[in-house]
Amino acid sequence: MMEEENVIRPHQEMAQLSLEEKKFLLAVERGDVASTRRMLKKAEDTNYININCVDPLGRSALLMAIDNENLEMVELLIEHKVETKDALLHAISEEFVEAVEVLLDHEETIHKPGELHSWEALPADTATFTPDITPLILSAHRDNYEIIKILLDRGATLPMPHDVRCGCDECVTSRMEDSLRHSRSRINAYRALASPSLIALSSKDPILTAFELSWELRRLSFMEHEFKSEYQELRKQCQDFATALLDHTRSSYELEVLLNHDPTGPAFEHGDRMHLNRLKLAIKLRQKKPKALQNISCYSNPATGTFSYAIAYIMLENR
Repeated sequence: MMEEENVIRPHQEMAQLSLEEKKFLLAVERGDVASTRRMLKKAEDTNYININCVDPLGRSALLMAIDNENLEMVELLIEHKVETKDALLHAISEEFVEAVEVLLDHEETIHKPGELHSWEALPADTATFTPDITPLILSAHRDNYEIIKILLDRGATLPMPHDVRCGCDECVTSRMEDSLRHSRSRINAYRALASPSLIALSSKDPILTAFELSWELRRLSFMEHEFKSEYQELRKQCQDFATALLDHTRSSYELEVLLNHDPTGPAFEHGDRMHLNRLKLAIKLRQKKPKALQNISCYSNPATGTFSYAIAYIMLENR
């Protein structure tokens, strides 16, 4: 209770704002770059305002500039060393690509090895985003291809979550502290992993990745009852993505290559015996998608066995 009483809320901070600080925030909100630059330079010399002050909504000047998609203002505020805090996550949430690049460049200059990044160092009671939300996870939630590519090119990674029954110390401690938050962090990770843009950019075999992820999401929907519908929706999203990839086949030959692709074997050549490894995998993992069946069956060939697998797929759909 004592700790909560010592926390300064946004409306309390607003009450403590000086007239000059209110003018500063108003200038940023209006996009008045000239006035903002003049105030920032004066603040460097006299410290007459707190350049990190916030409005009643808890927004700093930098967050206001991001909300207004004012890149010139964002660059000006960063140049004068305002605290970035979780501004990068806000820029990703707003899908403000140019600001994301500027903030990433700034983070590289101020971050020291072994220390937390700006968005990680915020206290949990004042942070807008939960600790499990990373820039890559948030950009995947938004399914923003451009931002995801920027982050992947800079070395960002998204490891697979621990198994739902994992017994490692980290998982046991997390479940004991808050089991709901532990489950939510898992579904946040899988929501990111199911992003079509992330799969397309990070996987060498997007269809296989979508199939396997769909199967894992099906399993989780039976085990994580509180998020059953969310996992089922994510599974459908993966199936839709695999179907969309099939839609891009332009000829029967391309479809043959796709259906017979074997990651461990030689490349399929036209005229080879068709083993239909990818179609067999779709049946095994119950990728029940009628549109995908239409794409497959329209090129079926009874002589090579394609048609028999299409029939098996129909039987699967009718289960």
